[in-house]
Amino acid sequence: MKEDMNRTADPAKILSFRAQRGTCFRRVLRLPFQRNTKAGAIALVALLVTISACHRQPAARRYPFTGRVISIDAQSQSALIDGDSIPGFMEAMAMSYTIKPEATLAPLAAGDSISAEVVVQSESKEGSPNYWLENVKVTAHGQNPQRAQTASQRIPAPGDEVPDFQFTNQSGRHISLQQYRGQTLLVTFIYTRCPFPDFCPRMSSNFAEIYKQLGADPALASRTHLLTISFDPGHDTPRVLRDYAFSVAHTHDPALFSRWEFAGPSPKDLPRIAAFFGLVLQADSGLITHNLSTTVIGPDGKILHWYHGGDWQVSDLIKDAATAGASKPPGL
Repeated sequence: MKEDMNRTADPAKILSFRAQRGTCFRRVLRLPFQRNTKAGAIALVALLVTISACHRQPAARRYPFTGRVISIDAQSQSALIDGDSIPGFMEAMAMSYTIKPEATLAPLAAGDSISAEVVVQSESKEGSPNYWLENVKVTAHGQNPQRAQTASQRIPAPGDEVPDFQFTNQSGRHISLQQYRGQTLLVTFIYTRCPFPDFCPRMSSNFAEIYKQLGADPALASRTHLLTISFDPGHDTPRVLRDYAFSVAHTHDPALFSRWEFAGPSPKDLPRIAAFFGLVLQADSGLITHNLSTTVIGPDGKILHWYHGGDWQVSDLIKDAATAGASKPPGL
């Protein structure tokens, strides 16, 4: 994903996938219907064809695509790709694409230049489109092994001790991960200017739902804390994070922050924090490229579960929190 740090992107101009659903208007002639006649059967078939045509979804659209592979995620059959602009469709940006068929993912490596087709289907029920890459071909292999190495990703593992990272929260107070010992800590990463529905807004929406569900279970809520971390500390100041928090949580009640905080690290600490949590960040000429990372940290300060990408469900983290909170670590 890319974001111009010097201006706010217009979501209407960036990856506008709004499919125009077909609408069928047809005058239906009232003809006498005769049972068990050839004419009646023909009329019925014609009517069914008309109804089918009215409800037929638009065909998938295809666009020529070129770009450079940043990283590969074989588990989700996807790749993070720095894509070039497609005139009349989308600006140059980096984002994650599913690769089809699966066999074409194996030959790809970080740093490769590729050509392909972006295939876009109509919107899903949630308003997000289905899109992927087909006919992927490597046009040039990576010439900069060092850059490919920087795109590699640490995989956080259950049992990993989480360092006592420091942050500044939405109220301007300094916080650290150590202070949440004894609670289950749910951590995700966003930046407030992210315009893509399947990226940061989706993480924030999911956390808002988790916050809501925890409110219905006081016992679980008392031992669970949510932390949303921005990786854009230059822009996402405490005031910006506070306004963003109220917006995504649909409330202006400061009590929100007793169970869900929004924070940012110092610029010098960001690379170390991102590396530990498997967050791939790259800056290039004022642009940001990133993946998604969500972590469940147990009451003992160790990783219980790490989720790559945005395919996890709210119920997954609720279940993790309930399991983690069932027993406290020794000494607490």
